[in-house]
Amino acid sequence: MPSLSRRQFVNAAAFAATLAGIPRSGRAADYPSRPIRLVIPYAAGGSGDQIGRPWAERMSSQLGPTFVENIGGAGGAIGTTAVARGEPDGYSLLLGNGSTQIIIPLTTPNPAYSIGDFRAIYRLINSALVFAIHPSVPATNLRDLIAFARINPGTLSYGTPGIGTGNHLVGELFKQQAGALDIVHVPYRGISQATNDLVSGQISLIIAVMSVQLQQLNRAGKIRLLAVTTDSRLSGAPDIPTAIESGMPDLRYEGWFGLFAPKMTEDAIIDRIAQATRAAMADPELQANYRAQGMEPDSDSSPDKFQRIVDATSTSLAPVIKSIGLKSL
Repeated sequence: MPSLSRRQFVNAAAFAATLAGIPRSGRAADYPSRPIRLVIPYAAGGSGDQIGRPWAERMSSQLGPTFVENIGGAGGAIGTTAVARGEPDGYSLLLGNGSTQIIIPLTTPNPAYSIGDFRAIYRLINSALVFAIHPSVPATNLRDLIAFARINPGTLSYGTPGIGTGNHLVGELFKQQAGALDIVHVPYRGISQATNDLVSGQISLIIAVMSVQLQQLNRAGKIRLLAVTTDSRLSGAPDIPTAIESGMPDLRYEGWFGLFAPKMTEDAIIDRIAQATRAAMADPELQANYRAQGMEPDSDSSPDKFQRIVDATSTSLAPVIKSIGLKSL
């Protein structure tokens, strides 16, 4: 093969650099030019749908056609992995939370993705986890639940969306802080089936994101909501006490759900999605929708602000996970 002169080499390198730049700049300039997919990494019908679908509906006037795809399983890991391995072109986004973005990578041997495989775009809501029991359990607060569990070891069970989720972490913290309670963990593919099994009495307790459905079931007497894990009561559910009020000052967990993209997604695309989302989140109707479900909408997020929240959550959860030896299967 003939060798290149220095001039030919420089020209070739410059041409290659130009070609490499065209798809990226063109891709950002034309974005979006086709429908956007939001992956909700949980089964349909759960809190992920209640958060992600209203956002997707409002993106039709901001970014164009946006559809939701539920890819449940493994506590959210399957859907999250699908986005991590997808093209970083802004057309495949993830509705992620502390479980999918932090807990699963920290607790799973040889995880399929890492914390650094994503870029944060916008935090949509803050959320509280709530302890909900079947009415047959003789408890009206966490103190009663602890007392019953102590004298009936192994008879209670609690459902979550999966091993290694924030729900699971809070459940294990609860057991630990209450004095090593013997309550069996029952992992599900999503919280919807866990809720159905709670209503039917198949399990005693669930730890779930507060939702309209849970509040309706509570009012109907089909379940009983005992406590939320936030520092103060929720504006959308002011009658439900906090775990702190229930005598457990260290049982705190404020969750969040937000938008993520694969790590190599361009800044211009990330910013475009964030700007569109900020505009949508200013809608009073959308804010009221979220608040009615016991969630607090974030109308002032950004990629940088959300990334700092993700980093802070990782810093706070890592030692807790280590202390209780939490491991995913």
